[in-house]
Amino acid sequence: MFWSEFLTVVVVHLLAVASPGPDLAVVLKNSISLGRRSAIFTSIGVGCGILVHVCYSVLGIGLIISQSIWLFNIIKWMGAAYLIWIGIQGLRAKQRQMPELAVSPELKLSDRRAFISGFMTNGLNPKATLFFLSLFTVVIQTSTPWPVQLAYGLYMVLATMLWFCMVSWLFSTARVRSKFMQVGHWFDRTMGVVLVSLGIRLLLSSRS
Repeated sequence: MFWSEFLTVVVVHLLAVASPGPDLAVVLKNSISLGRRSAIFTSIGVGCGILVHVCYSVLGIGLIISQSIWLFNIIKWMGAAYLIWIGIQGLRAKQRQMPELAVSPELKLSDRRAFISGFMTNGLNPKATLFFLSLFTVVIQTSTPWPVQLAYGLYMVLATMLWFCMVSWLFSTARVRSKFMQVGHWFDRTMGVVLVSLGIRLLLSSRS
């Protein structure tokens, strides 16, 4: 009964998760700079961040957010501030003496902090908020039972984790990392510019 709706959700989500954005930038940065383990925990965090959007959408809080400019702007400013903060960390990256595949002690990130970086990046992403508001108000019918809507959400969580874990695995392989590590500090700084730019763009954007 809900298969056609589910397939629509699958296609729309696939297009959204594969498009460049803060999630991809953070996962790529951690894959190259910190290695596979940190990148995978970041990917899991990104996937779990989707649970935030799914929960308020299923519960109907998303409708309140969509009708409240000030509440939406608070989320937008929080997300922008976080993107700018992690972007600045990338801009402060120092040149390494030798290109090495091993992660130096000062660059290591605990599993918990790697998870939080992914979770916060997605959870505070206002574009993700808009995406799920649109998905749960346009694509998913209001008559769809909430357990089915929750199942859609869990699928998107798992699919997102799988996608970014694949990205983590690819960009943390020895050959790819060895190439990037030769200009590792410039890669970090480039990702920092991207994240800061995204944050500033969010701060300057307006919603009528």
